[in-house]
Amino acid sequence: MVVLKGWRYSLFIATIVGGITATIYPIIIAPMMNPEYYKNIQKKTRAGINQELIQPGNMKVWTDPFDRKKE
Repeated sequence: MVVLKGWRYSLFIATIVGGITATIYPIIIAPMMNPEYYKNIQKKTRAGINQELIQPGNMKVWTDPFDRKKE
């Protein structure tokens, strides 16, 4: 069995961290940095859908509980 020491161990760890980062970036980081793209997709796919009609159990459509009342 090969024991990694020195720069080879550092390279091994850097490869693992880099691979995880490369995998996570398009899934988590990119959507957080550019949410406009996903908002536009959501607008297109939800066009013509009345949420109040398809809401299950006669529940109210979600509203922001911290939204300030406009006077």
